[in-house]
Amino acid sequence: MSDSSLQTDALRGDESTATLDVADPSLYVNRELSWLDFNDRVLQLAEDESLPLIERVKFLAIFVTNLDEFFMVRVAGVHDQVEARIDARGPDGLSPTATLEGIAARVRQLDRRHARQFAEVVRPALAREGIRIITCNESDAPAGEIERHFREQIFPVLTPLAIGPGRPFPYISNLSLSLIVRLHDPEADHDAFARVKVPKEVLPRFVEIAKDTFIPLEEIISRHLDTLFPGMEIVSYDFFRVTRDADFEVSDEADDLLRAVEDELRRRRFGEVVRLEVGASMDPALRNSLIDWLGVDEIQVYDVEGMLDLGDLWQIAGVEGHPELRQSPWTPLTHPAFGPGPGDRGEQPDVFAAMRAGNVLVHYPYHSFATSVERFVKQAVEDPNVLAIKMTVYRTSDDSALVPSLIEAAEKGKQAVCMVELKARFDERQNIHWSRALEEVGAHVVHGIPGLKTHAKAILVVRREREGVRHYVMVGTGNFHAKNARLYEDFGLFTTDREIGQEVANLFNSLTGYGHPNHERKVLVAPAWMRRPLIEEIERTAAAYQDGTDARIVMKMNSLVDEQCIEALYRASQAGVPIDLNVRGICCLVPGLPGVSETINVVSVVGRFLEHSRIYAFHRGGEHVYYIGSADLMPRNLDTRVELLAPVEDRELRAELEDTLERCLADDCFAWTLGSDRHWARRRGGTRAVHRELMERAIDQASMVAS
Repeated sequence: MSDSSLQTDALRGDESTATLDVADPSLYVNRELSWLDFNDRVLQLAEDESLPLIERVKFLAIFVTNLDEFFMVRVAGVHDQVEARIDARGPDGLSPTATLEGIAARVRQLDRRHARQFAEVVRPALAREGIRIITCNESDAPAGEIERHFREQIFPVLTPLAIGPGRPFPYISNLSLSLIVRLHDPEADHDAFARVKVPKEVLPRFVEIAKDTFIPLEEIISRHLDTLFPGMEIVSYDFFRVTRDADFEVSDEADDLLRAVEDELRRRRFGEVVRLEVGASMDPALRNSLIDWLGVDEIQVYDVEGMLDLGDLWQIAGVEGHPELRQSPWTPLTHPAFGPGPGDRGEQPDVFAAMRAGNVLVHYPYHSFATSVERFVKQAVEDPNVLAIKMTVYRTSDDSALVPSLIEAAEKGKQAVCMVELKARFDERQNIHWSRALEEVGAHVVHGIPGLKTHAKAILVVRREREGVRHYVMVGTGNFHAKNARLYEDFGLFTTDREIGQEVANLFNSLTGYGHPNHERKVLVAPAWMRRPLIEEIERTAAAYQDGTDARIVMKMNSLVDEQCIEALYRASQAGVPIDLNVRGICCLVPGLPGVSETINVVSVVGRFLEHSRIYAFHRGGEHVYYIGSADLMPRNLDTRVELLAPVEDRELRAELEDTLERCLADDCFAWTLGSDRHWARRRGGTRAVHRELMERAIDQASMVAS
């Protein structure tokens, strides 16, 4: 950016604000390339020799599954723009074609690192610890054992499919692993081709032939191709994998939304191919044939060194024993407010009484989901004074205790209301299942406001009490998902605040009936009333700083993409406001630019737990404003989703949020920092593990109550 376009002297106390050229693409990072930076940080954890070995195996698997979803959704969308000749450029200025080229170059580089890390470092290290992933030739199993296993367990579920005249190339399902085989028929003296799907959906990907000794399923299949193709000569073979477009849109105007989503789920299987992964050693002629059969361009083809589809390494990470190769297990603790009191004699703690005594802030996975959220809903179901239970469901586990509790509430005659988001990507089938189960018992099941996804996380319990009806509310930053609550870092606010209760009730009425969410006094609700009040908080903080008041902005989120919010942060930085951003994933803001973002610090914490909470904090002298909730600062969250942010007003609870933020931002925290060169760098000396510290904090809190 030229000196003429910006005034670089926009310092504290200046009367004027420097001109900000918001159209300058150098002020923004490309969204897709920033996401790949995040997955790079995941890969760095797999490369980190200070971590226990099996934890590194998990990060190798996570890298692959992350990348799969990225291609199915984000890359598929960019391909659609290219094919439709839509030059939809973001604020970073990259065209869709340039974005695809940047993605391809970066993914190929990351893939090579990932393959080398597994083949040259992690796999040998596992072998040294007695966990072996070997080939058939390396096996010391008794003669005939592998052959017998193939014939009895694998061969019956294989279906070789010929390719040739009258036998077109078969449909290849999304994310399936396959062999492509070139054959020669000695009798007819001609070549032929065939595809064999590796049936890892029904068989283990890694076949355990001895204790902690595994052979990849595809290795055993390739060893016995002569059994599949008797009388044929095997000229060559290799492995390939297809990733398809798995994103889709469903019109909210469909007469039966549930059935429309089911239909789209079936169509998802036939999405366009967006990525073809092939073995790096594949015969060029075979590779070219695959490209022709699948109708892909060269830019969509990724040559993978070594094994494909290492997302299945979760099986290896799940081997029994080897505690020395893992992190110490963590069992979430009951939040002190929801635990038994000194005089309790084995009775279930009263969640409602704890909430009436004061607002409660629960921090997952350090605190237990079961003894907070699930107990809250269970008590509501069993309490005869509870009149209604209302809940949003975006993602929930297949063994969720919450939806069965709502079913029980409906059976007891309570008003049970569940806002189920049928279009929660990759959770549609589970949500359809729960919708039908709830409807069968007479619960009120709704699917939100047409044209918007409902991403808000809220539970409302309406209880009849002596002084009237009281609202008990839980607002969360994460999904009501018991399994994820043990792996994802999130906050949940439990409150009986009268205004928050009424405003959340208003939101549920908007979701179930006609009308639009109000501009409430306390809570912020997207899309109507979230971006503007957050920007106003940024602007008020900048004005306070320029007036000589100590001021600071601290934000924690998964992604920072929204151009208007980024522009507001840039202007606050130009005014001199210290700004600290903890962004786990995508960050399109560039910190440290002279005259633009010199006071902005961006860090990313990636580690044992998935950082998932969203916290927005504004400090102006003695005034401290905190919001937590479901929304990231992204256009989709602020414009096309129903999101909810709730204020945290209690001094003690704000102090807990501040403590969490400061631990993540500390100079010696295990984290990455984003530089003005757009490069994420691992902190030197970053030895403090914030997740371990927060586990210790939870233990200390529990010990203080017990004593």
